[in-house]
Amino acid sequence: MTSPDVPGAIDRATDPAADPGARHGSSQVDTNPYRGLLPDLPAYACTNCGHWQRWPAPGPQVCPVCADVRNALPEDGFEFVTDKQADELVTGFWRPAPVDGVTEFGTEPRFGLDSRGWVVETDIGLVGFECAPWYTADMLAELRRMADAHGGFPVLASSHVHGYGALWQLQAELEPRVVCVNVHDLPWTKAFRVTWPADDVLTLAPDLTLHRTGGHFPGHSVLHDSRRGILFCGDSLKVDLDDAGDPVALSAHKAFHAQIPLSHGELREMLAVVAELDFGVVATPFEMVPGVTTDHVVHLVQRLLSGPPDAAPVPLADL
Repeated sequence: MTSPDVPGAIDRATDPAADPGARHGSSQVDTNPYRGLLPDLPAYACTNCGHWQRWPAPGPQVCPVCADVRNALPEDGFEFVTDKQADELVTGFWRPAPVDGVTEFGTEPRFGLDSRGWVVETDIGLVGFECAPWYTADMLAELRRMADAHGGFPVLASSHVHGYGALWQLQAELEPRVVCVNVHDLPWTKAFRVTWPADDVLTLAPDLTLHRTGGHFPGHSVLHDSRRGILFCGDSLKVDLDDAGDPVALSAHKAFHAQIPLSHGELREMLAVVAELDFGVVATPFEMVPGVTTDHVVHLVQRLLSGPPDAAPVPLADL
């Protein structure tokens, strides 16, 4: 059963908040139909970008994310670590995000791309969007405590591969019934199992809707929290901050490291989506930034459409 307003929407009929046996820690019979379907292979993380992949021992030779045009190659060659090694390299933290009802999870020191995991409180339980590079035992214990306090952890999703982090670990540890990325980005998901491939629009929870923008990746998607006015924008935007952490410039890229701009067709596709969403805060896979609004992003894209493709940052004051 789906929402009559949004084709393909997730509602309580398919949500584990209505099925206590599907939640972690339940004494009822396990009803998760997706357990055990991944290959029983070790997971390895690329130390350059943090991407996890399952591979037979002794491990992979090349990271597909770093080899892709959208990321930088490691100057000293590829190096991979196991889950046990990653656990020894980092410590975890969590803290309230700048907007109530959202918690940020991350690790120190920097590992890979240094992504953040956003955990959003909703009417059906917790929704995770993007993931930290690794989750320590303390981080997992906090997520379980939060899930018990807020009605479970039914949904885990991500914008694209640069935000996956240790998504595979949360699927194994917390067993959300819905693990969602856009159907076009399935080739990057070998470390975990996608249980709900998203099309262009998918409501994950009340007031929380996934929209495909494309551009940076074919399936790149943003998550709009209409209740809080947040756009979890993935890598559709790059936000430049000043020393105080305030936003000073915006840009958009096909590939940030190579400074490849989006095409005009990709920009028009992005504009058609973002212009319809009301927000005053953006959250990339790396930071949450109040003060970046729908108008700022619309004016940025319109400016980029007015001339040759450009990846240079545009001052926020000019938007």
